[in-house]
Amino acid sequence: MSVTHDRTHAALPGAAGNAPEPGTAEIGGRAEGARNTEVAGDADIAPVAALIADAARAAMLTALLDGRALAAGELAAVAGVSAPTASSHLARLLDGGLVTVVKQGRHRYYRLAGPDVARTLEVLARISGRVAVRSLRQSRQARLLREARSCYDHLAGRVGVELYDALVREGRLVEADGGCLLTASGAEALAELGVDVEQARRARRRFAPDCLDWLERRPHLGGALGAAVLDRLLAREWLVRGTVPRALRLTGAGREGLGRIFGCKDLT
Repeated sequence: MSVTHDRTHAALPGAAGNAPEPGTAEIGGRAEGARNTEVAGDADIAPVAALIADAARAAMLTALLDGRALAAGELAAVAGVSAPTASSHLARLLDGGLVTVVKQGRHRYYRLAGPDVARTLEVLARISGRVAVRSLRQSRQARLLREARSCYDHLAGRVGVELYDALVREGRLVEADGGCLLTASGAEALAELGVDVEQARRARRRFAPDCLDWLERRPHLGGALGAAVLDRLLAREWLVRGTVPRALRLTGAGREGLGRIFGCKDLT
């Protein structure tokens, strides 16, 4: 996720062509009329949007979308900033409630504050442009992310979409408004994988929503059930993490197992 800042149209208050509208007055650098448009009780999204609308912070948040906790030094490298600058950005993200910190001895590791933050970033990714591919290395990274990747804590990419399609096609998931319904045959298949369906139902989050994949433009399985599925796929080493952040690789055992249990036919 990249963010550019366009300052070509910025103007000082009161400059020609930018005078306050009639009936407004500038108070403290802000039009009084604009202040009166705020409605008590509405969500104040501007501070959160401002936190995300910085290229370095956006890069850090995107790197954390794989669900793992990363050290400040790793996030500094991802964002291309110095360690002190990274610390300053992370302090702001902490204060804004977008990340949390885990302390292990002298080390501090940062992760997204929860699935709501991840979902917000994924929605922004859907309506954002793509980073231009300018090298073979970037081309390989893009190919790996499109094939399989973690979307916070569930499976995305072509493999995630194919698994979702197979679950629906075989009658194991039924699409419904606001989420998916798991059938008895679906619960049996997931139990064969080792997923504890009842534990997923008790999780304090949505059980089985579909999640529109921002690269494939088709849904994959999200929520507590999607997280439980990805956890088991990694535990069985049907999927393994690679060197590219968020990217996952489908193993031969995973290809065979997903075909046998779920009927995934297009994972060649």
